[in-house]
Amino acid sequence: MIRTNTFAVRPLSEDGEQVLRNLLDASAALWNEVNYERLMRYNDEDDFEGDVWDADTGSLEGQYKPVLGGSTAQQIISKNSEAWRSFFRVKKKFHDESNDSVTEHPAPPGFRGNKDDGRVLKGLIRKDAYSVKWGTRSRLEIVVGENLRDRHNSPKTRLRLEIVGEPNWPDYEDQSRLELWYDDTDDTFRASQPVTIPDDTRATPLADDTAALDVGANNLVACTTTTGDQYLYNGSSPFDQFRETTERIAELQSKLDDQQRSSTQVDRLSKVKYGRRDHAQDTLVRDLVERLYKAGVSTVYVGDLKDVLSTHWKPEVNAKTHNFWAFQRFINRLECVCAEYGIEVVEESESWTTQACPECGSREETARNGDLFRCVCGFEGHADLKASQLFLERETGTDVGLMAQPVCLEWDDHEWSETPDSPERESPKEERTDRSTRRTVGNVASVESA
Repeated sequence: MIRTNTFAVRPLSEDGEQVLRNLLDASAALWNEVNYERLMRYNDEDDFEGDVWDADTGSLEGQYKPVLGGSTAQQIISKNSEAWRSFFRVKKKFHDESNDSVTEHPAPPGFRGNKDDGRVLKGLIRKDAYSVKWGTRSRLEIVVGENLRDRHNSPKTRLRLEIVGEPNWPDYEDQSRLELWYDDTDDTFRASQPVTIPDDTRATPLADDTAALDVGANNLVACTTTTGDQYLYNGSSPFDQFRETTERIAELQSKLDDQQRSSTQVDRLSKVKYGRRDHAQDTLVRDLVERLYKAGVSTVYVGDLKDVLSTHWKPEVNAKTHNFWAFQRFINRLECVCAEYGIEVVEESESWTTQACPECGSREETARNGDLFRCVCGFEGHADLKASQLFLERETGTDVGLMAQPVCLEWDDHEWSETPDSPERESPKEERTDRSTRRTVGNVASVESA
């Protein structure tokens, strides 16, 4: 398994900080020059890959080697090559009529700002060009080019940085390349270090139960398990923050000159917007998976991405599903965390689970108003919880007896906390042998989205 230690780093002196800034600025500049040379050779019409690989990256490597060091310069060029190869793979999927996974024409790799408006300070260090020491005085040492070696007071020729915080995976030395960047939202340098974790470190599921997730717009995740538990993660608070920041960015962009596409403030707010979203999403996944592991879940079904995106067509819902929620990132994160607990993630179609009534099976005579689902047969229930239950029953082939009050969770910028106003449901002592008379969830008006 590949896991990542992410931590803040702190230069030991003002000279050391300036060296680090120069290193990251040169890294961004090299990326931009390599990318420009390849973009100028890219032919969108005649050939998928054009002549982008004919760019003279060797001379650029030699130009930046005195500042970055040869290994770092090579790593940045390699990373840009990976970005272009990924772009071409996605482009081929877009032009493949039998493949509907890509619906918009992809854009070539972008640039990392410019010298006048400020570059994105971001760089890569090859795995053999840095070392990490964990302990009471954790530190990171990285190779720098000859032009920078005499400008810092670190021991030997490597730039030494103090590590702030505790790593998640400190005991593994099979490291990959290090990523370094400056986070200007909180004036902090950060680093991420991928490490390989042996498969035998994975947890073993406590039982063999199953869960199904309905990933949506108003409620980010609704989950039902074969143990009879349900979890509902309300997305109102994180989406409101995302929308407010988006509107603020649009307001600032409207005041820019016609030739100016961005500004320092716009870039900063964009980082804040996506940083908040990613934090809420990552924390949700960790919270949910830990709950499922304790419940004995070994398999999680999640709706196929294509089905979810194709059904969300309303403008406001599209803003949530496409721009805010970032489904593919969520699924990747879910698979990553579930792997730690030995839980298998299976993507399957969840078609019709949102529209279908769990009592009469009707799809046409049903309606949804916010979180409330109604059918002409008389059934009323929470739409997303009902959908996750139907999804689970369809995949497992068994009726799920719900034995506990749904757990509702809300985001407070730091963690997902349980709320007391959960949807009502039948008494857990009530018999549920006859599906035609079952009322899965009662009146849910108290949790209807604003």
